[in-house]
Parts: sequence; C-alpha cells; structure tokens
Amino acid sequence: MPGTSSTRHRMSGSVMTHPKRLDAARRIAADAPPGALSVVVDPDPTGRPSVLRTALAAWSAIEEGATHHLVVQDDMILSDGFFERAHRAVEAMPDAALALFALWDSRNGAAARFAALSGARWVGAVGEYFPCVAIILPRAVAAGYVEYASRHLFAWPDDILMDRYLRAAGVPRFVAVPNLAEHDDRGSISGNAFRGPRRSVCFLPTDQPGHEERHLTDLHTIPYFKYGIARCDVRQPGPGRPRWLHIDCEQYLEGRGIPVAPLRSRLPRSTGAVDPQTAWGTWLTAYTTGLVHHDLPVLGEPDPAVLDECLATLGIGGIAQNGTAEEIAALRDDLTALTRQGLLAGRADAPGPSRRHHRHTPTPTPTPTVAVLGADTPLGEHLARGLADHGHHLVEATASPDAAVELPTAEGPLIIHRPSAEPLTLHLGDLYGPGTSRHTPIGRMVWSALRSHPITLDGDPDTPLHPLHVKDLLSALSLLLRTPPATTTLTLTTEKPLTARDLAETVHRVVRPVPISPAPTNHPAPPSPTAPPAPTPTGWHPTVDLDFGLHSFAQWLAYEAIHLPDAD
Repeated sequence: MPGTSSTRHRMSGSVMTHPKRLDAARRIAADAPPGALSVVVDPDPTGRPSVLRTALAAWSAIEEGATHHLVVQDDMILSDGFFERAHRAVEAMPDAALALFALWDSRNGAAARFAALSGARWVGAVGEYFPCVAIILPRAVAAGYVEYASRHLFAWPDDILMDRYLRAAGVPRFVAVPNLAEHDDRGSISGNAFRGPRRSVCFLPTDQPGHEERHLTDLHTIPYFKYGIARCDVRQPGPGRPRWLHIDCEQYLEGRGIPVAPLRSRLPRSTGAVDPQTAWGTWLTAYTTGLVHHDLPVLGEPDPAVLDECLATLGIGGIAQNGTAEEIAALRDDLTALTRQGLLAGRADAPGPSRRHHRHTPTPTPTPTVAVLGADTPLGEHLARGLADHGHHLVEATASPDAAVELPTAEGPLIIHRPSAEPLTLHLGDLYGPGTSRHTPIGRMVWSALRSHPITLDGDPDTPLHPLHVKDLLSALSLLLRTPPATTTLTLTTEKPLTARDLAETVHRVVRPVPISPAPTNHPAPPSPTAPPAPTPTGWHPTVDLDFGLHSFAQWLAYEAIHLPDAD
C-alpha cells in the first residue's frame, strides 16, 4: 500500500472501534493513505464491555503478505508524518513491538523524557503496561498475542496482557519519541474516564521522520510524577526475572546520599497558581530526572520542540486526575517553569564523571549491620532496598549482623533479632503496598478492582481494618534499628481503623469504579488480623495517604506481581 511498504516489509493496519464510535473510526481510516487502515468493529458490541475482544479481532485482520500490522484505537489523532515514520521505524526495528503513544504520567512517558534529553527517537519500554492505543507488531508476534490473550479475555486489560506476552516472548519493546499519536479524550467506553485527561507525553503533529535508528535503552531508574507524588522505579539487579522496585524520589535521593530536607529550600518562592504539594512534587521529580540523566548517553542533539513538550507535560500529567482538562491546562506554564528549574538543579548537583547507574554510598559506613531474612522475596527486596537507602548497612545473615529482620508470614508479626537480647516483636496492621500479598483483605479488594471484577467484601462489612503501608513499616524499622526500644512488643497500625466497607469504597474510587458486593453467605471469610493492644513506637506515626498507598499497591500488583506464578 502507498507509503507503508518496501521491498523488505509491508504493513497492514486496522482501526478498532465500537458501533457507538464507528463514524470516528471511519474518519481516521479515510484520512490515512488509501488502503492503509481498515475498520474493525467489536464483534459482540452488546456483550460485556471489552477492549481486548475488539483488539483481538483487529490483530487477526492482518492482510495476506503483510510482515507487520498496525492497530489504532478510534479516539486517536495521528501526526502528519505518522505513516512515513511508522514505515521507517519498521525498517529500522523489524523484530520489535512499537508503541506510538505513551501517557504523560506513565513510566514509559518518563522514559520518553530521558530519550528527548539524550537526542533519541525511540526508547526501550520500562516496567509497566505496554501502550496499545497505537501500536505495531511483527506478523508472528501479533499471531502469538492473539493466541495468548484469547485465553485471558476478562483477566486483565489489553495493555497489561500485551506487556506480559511481549516480555515472556522476548520481543524488543520501544516507544516513539515524540509520540506519533495523541489521545482525543472524548469519553471512555472501557471505563477509564475516572482517570482524568489521558494525553501524550509528547505529541507534535508536524514532526517529520528521521534518525529512527537513535534508540535509548537499558534505563535503570525512572522518576515520574503521578497522582501528585514524585515517584521513582528502580530496576532490581541480580538473578531471576527482570523486575522493578516501586519507591519514591525522596527515598532514591537519600540512597544516593542527597538529603531531601535541604532541597525544599531551593523550591522557588513563587509557584504561581500551583499549590505547594504539587509544586514540590513537580520540582522534585524534575530534579531527580536531571540527576539521573547525567549518567545516560548522549545519542544526538536534542530537538528543542520535543524536549519542550516532554517537560511541559510532566507537571500537568501528574495531577491529571485532579480536575478537568481546562483546569489542568491553566497550570501548564507555571508547572513547566517548575519542571525546568528542578531539572537544572538536578543537573547542577550531578557528580563529576561517574559510572553509569552508579549509586552513591553514604560515608562513613553506618552501624549497626542489618540482615533482612527473606531479602529475596518481593517484600524483602523492598525493605532491604529501603533500609539501605535510609543509611543502614545491609549484610547477609551469615555475617553475624548486629540485627536481623525476620519478615512476617501470613498474619504473623515481624521480629527483630539482636544478639544477647530479647527479640522485638512488631504486630502489624493490615500490611499493603509494593511487595505485599494480594491474598490479604486489602490485597483481594485491589486485585479484583484491577481486573474490573466486583469487590466482594470478606464477611462483615463493618470489620475493622488497620491499613499499614510498606513505606510506613520501613520508617518504623529504620527508627527501631537505630534506637532499640525498652519494650519487647510493639504495634504498627493506624490510630483509627477503617471498616471493610469504607476501604472497599476507597478502592472503588482510587483503583477502578467496580461494583461492591457482600460476601456469599455460604463462604465465610477468614478473620482479619486485629491489632493487639501494644504501644506504637515512640516518635513514629504513619504518614502515607491512603489514596496514594492504594494506588501504589495497585500499580505494583499490575506491573510486577502479575508475573508471579499465581497471578492469573
């Protein structure tokens, strides 16, 4: 077909749609080169809503003789050079999956910002879903995805299944910089409208093809701004499946030997119409980005227009759920200024010539030494990394540490062992967050909402729950390892419990608005752990906001726990 074929590769394409938006799909197809896009309609439009069902039909529509297939959703705006650049990308990366869009608050969006800073045109996808709203797959990969995803029709969204399949199949995954498509945001049939505006990290409608061979890969640290919080995912080294630890920028910076408290004084005094929390989160994310980028390669001269747009979306993307598109857009200029100031500050603070992916080790070496028993588990990895970032010296259990942290099993306590001392028993509330199980009362609620399943309350809806986020557990451990208490039993819990119903309603609002139903009367649920009447540590109190805590837990379950053996 014109503009989409060569002597080596030929690309067919589909616009996937629902009858309610058939006119929009036809407009996209009509604006494309002749024959470039066919329209594929949901094969069961009156059935249970499913983007994946339509996507499978679209991936099955690859033309005879085509080596690659493009699938675009019906609510996308395509750049002027979309088809020419897509064609050149296929020529440059014939074996890869190519995402032509990434959300402004996503990890892949943050990766795209690094690519813009480095002068790259494509960036290797990082640890989350693989964007499917505009995507190209090689023929065999598309066929494999149809076979794989057909077995999981109502298990997960299509983009999470796509990432899981591509990882397992060893298919290279890249994201376009700038994006070749923009989300039109005209309402969501699939139930995503509650997330607010969903825009591209960088869309330039007049961007022209060129330098498609410039690829930035092997990112190990991804700062991003989401739900108003400066967050940071860090690639976990070592044996086993590649995985990411979900922490925040403050912890990451402390681990690099950069105290966060003094940074607040460098935030501009005037932040315009931006509230203080959003201003700090935007600036800190940009600061961390500038610091991390110092260790990345330069692949070409950055395109000023691409870089400008990438930086302009960092702040507004991170608060997208807080208002209308118009309200958020009104803050764009002020947030962009904060982003630029934070980026420059991070670059200025970057060390001299350094090793790539170098992590600063604070000096002098802190004492006492600490071992985490079970550091090879998801929770153990997060706690071990966190304690190290808080300045504790981590050693193996065989090295006779000054303290050993024994992780909790099921609803049991966490225990700190010290030589020649009584163990310290920490009774925990309902532990949740990155690294924790989905088989707890909170975990089951979040897991159900993630997969668009109803939240079934476990037993009495007035059952008290005491949410304790992993970050709050970490702060308590750090405190107690530095200053052992006089008592041998403590409790880590919230001051005021929530009912199971209250928590389910919060999950409904934060994770996904799914129905909430009572438990079947013939299947009594296991009792939730009740916080024992023991004191909390002196000087400690939980600080994690429940909305943020549940969202961070949901993200980890979707992007990391989904790869555990029982995740189907």
